[in-house]
Parts: sequence; structure tokens; C-alpha cells
Amino acid sequence: MFALATTTITVYRGTTSDTWGDEQDTDTPVYTGIVASVTEQSRRVTTRDDPTPRIVRYAVGRVTAGTDITDQDRILDERTGAVYIVDAVSSMNSPVVAADLRLDLRRTT
Repeated sequence: MFALATTTITVYRGTTSDTWGDEQDTDTPVYTGIVASVTEQSRRVTTRDDPTPRIVRYAVGRVTAGTDITDQDRILDERTGAVYIVDAVSSMNSPVVAADLRLDLRRTT
């Protein structure tokens, strides 16, 4: 991993149905102890319709290339206890080295 590691993460995957047939996430760990970088950032945004500035918080994670993480997985930051949903997984292609995977995260707890 090229990014500076800040934590280790657990990857949760899978769903189940409750008694009414509604889909629920399961807390079944698929992988644990994955070295990662998770950073939360904020940005001030405005729109044309509403020029009042708002603060939007978001999180970005980075893991080693080839790590089995997909969209809609959930990750637990083992250092802080925060749980995030993975909105997108992307990577910059390089002919020289396998670049880290970038995870666009949304905090749930």
C-alpha cells in the first residue's frame, strides 16, 4: 500500500431478510485486519439555487491493490469503531505499479 496506513478494517458483506421480508445487512465479517487509510474530510459547497454555504463531510479510504472490496460492502474502522458503506471502488491504472484502491465511503455510525 502506498498511502499512509491509519487503521485496520473489517469488511462486512451480505444481507438477510427479517420476519416481514425486509432486507437487512448482516454483520458477517468477510475479512479482518486489513491495513487501510481512512480519512474524513469536509468541503464547503453552494448551489446556484441556494447560495448559502453548507459543510459536507465525506470519507475516503485506500487499501492495497487486489483487496476484495466491492460496492455496498460495509467496513468497520477497527481503531475508531465507525462503520462505513462503500459507495464506489476505483483505481488509477499504472503501467509500472499496481495503484491502491480508492474507496468512496459514507459513514453510517
